Amino acid sequence: MNTGENEQGLRKITDMTRLMSIVVLALHFYYYCYQVFKQWELTAEISDRLLSNIQNTGLFRQFNNSKLIALALLIISLFGARGKKDENINHKTAFAYIITGTLLYFLSYFSLHFPSALQTRAITYMLITAIGYILILTGGNLISRVIRQKLNNKDIFNKENETFPQEERLLQNEYSINLPAEYHLKGKVRKSWINIINPFRSLLVLGSPGAGKSYFVIRHVITQHIRKGFCMFVYDFKFDDLSIIAYNHYLKCRHLYKTPPQFYVINFEDLSRTHRCNPLDKENMLDITDASESARTILMGLNREWIKRQGDFFVESPINFLTAIIWFLRRYNDGEFCTLPHVIELMQVEYDKLFTILKTEKEIEALINPFVSAYMNDVMEQLEGQIAAAKVAMARLSSPQLYYVLSGNDFTLDINNPNEPKIVCMGNNPQKIQVYGAVLSLYVSRLIKMVNKKGMLKSSLVFDEFPTIYLNNMDSLIATARSNKVATTLGVQDFSQLKKDYGKDQADVIMNITGNIISGQVTGETAKQLSERFGKIMQDRTSLSINRTDTSVSKSKQLDTAIPASKIAALSSGEFVGMVADDPGQKIDLKAFHGAILNDHEALKKEQDQYKRVPVVRQVTPAIVQLNYGQIKQEIEDLVNAEMERIMNDPGMAGTVLRKN
Repeated sequence: MNTGENEQGLRKITDMTRLMSIVVLALHFYYYCYQVFKQWELTAEISDRLLSNIQNTGLFRQFNNSKLIALALLIISLFGARGKKDENINHKTAFAYIITGTLLYFLSYFSLHFPSALQTRAITYMLITAIGYILILTGGNLISRVIRQKLNNKDIFNKENETFPQEERLLQNEYSINLPAEYHLKGKVRKSWINIINPFRSLLVLGSPGAGKSYFVIRHVITQHIRKGFCMFVYDFKFDDLSIIAYNHYLKCRHLYKTPPQFYVINFEDLSRTHRCNPLDKENMLDITDASESARTILMGLNREWIKRQGDFFVESPINFLTAIIWFLRRYNDGEFCTLPHVIELMQVEYDKLFTILKTEKEIEALINPFVSAYMNDVMEQLEGQIAAAKVAMARLSSPQLYYVLSGNDFTLDINNPNEPKIVCMGNNPQKIQVYGAVLSLYVSRLIKMVNKKGMLKSSLVFDEFPTIYLNNMDSLIATARSNKVATTLGVQDFSQLKKDYGKDQADVIMNITGNIISGQVTGETAKQLSERFGKIMQDRTSLSINRTDTSVSKSKQLDTAIPASKIAALSSGEFVGMVADDPGQKIDLKAFHGAILNDHEALKKEQDQYKRVPVVRQVTPAIVQLNYGQIKQEIEDLVNAEMERIMNDPGMAGTVLRKN
């Protein structure tokens, strides 16, 4: 115990042992340099008699005996040394002193054989030996001042302490996505697997541009699900990056399906490589709520700021107006002209004729009455405020290319129909997000409604850069589609991006409702949220206290963040953190992970070099596109004229014709 009495007693023993060492070394000098001491008249009869008695003990039987005993006593005294601790002193310095001193201490013997005077040799010998002795003493004291317990200064970012065990088993089933990875654990690199065994609980893939979302994660979702027989929808933001992957794996794996699927592509740039599809197809427009949902989706996609203002009068009014147009065309002539291009053209008809025609459809009477009333009462500012927003926004879609794709009917959007399974890729263009995104939002909205039904095939919906399209009630799809075997993968750059485009409430729900999450480098609020989601692990803590005589070391364990936000913000490309969800039949104890996903870059490049392009569907010339564009306009003009003529010629309806005074 470090009490005052013990300290004092230890110091006395140390001093006595060191004094004995010095006495033995002095006797050694006196015995072997006796002639010099005699010349200096430093001898006496009593000391000679004492030295003779000591000689009989065998102390001077060999030359180094006495030196070894003196050195041994010195070493014993050093065990009790208590020097002031110093962080700057290390063992290398101390051992340098000791080794140098030991060499001088024993090699001084050769100085006695120098060809010089006896007195010179004796003085040289004693001086070199004494210097060696002092160096050994100094080195020993330095060792007592070295801090034996040092903190790990190499791991300044606490990387080793923040490592944790991860799932190293490959867990597969008929739906799973399995990504090979490697991770660090206590200084060692180990292999692991990211096992998404229940993709129906949805997968959220986060990462800033260049983090590797598509290359390391989304491409494997597509390839593995096609290999496992999933029907698939791929939203390809930068067409045809993902579409070409889906198409080539479709060619490779279509024989594995019970009913081989068909491959379809929608894009608005290369019309020869696109199929045509009508998102407002009459077969799937069952009631007016479908029309209302479609109207909301298309207008929210065109006016993203409206998402945060849902419920406002000047937001809901244009939606009601567009709903009325869609449902009128669905009811007219059994939906012959129920397409988005026809809707756009009908909206541009002058109010007298438009309202007169719309009033003939009883189901939409309640929707159009406010507009008719405003028109008849000459409240044009209010009317334009209600309708112009929809007309102006929809006019942006008045393009021959869009009309061509939207007015055809090569396939329907029920991709997981057991009789007609499909793999559908829809491409956007980053330069034309506002226009194409709104149309694609309508496609996806209709597709989701058809897919999320009982008794259908398993399907996978992959959305790259998800915030660039608008899907109303996306949270409902994630929450309810699990039982219908619909797996959803959402690619998002950052939570703030999702919040900007969908509003905070909707973004929070989407972020928190997803069961599986994989994130590359993200910063700010996203990194903080993820860090909290991954929880805490038990980490070692060591504190070091230094005083004059001793070092106090305190070790403890405490819960601390497993993956700090700063670490998520500093992830390299291909490095991901995340958490997976398990299944009642396949439990996973180690759900969290932090590692690098392993891609065989050479194999992927070789495979990519052999990819075939998305095939040409049909040869499309500008003349064909313009002809289709003109035909749609003509059909609406004919519809309006025919309806007006019918109303005017019907005595019972002639009074309903609107004529503004």
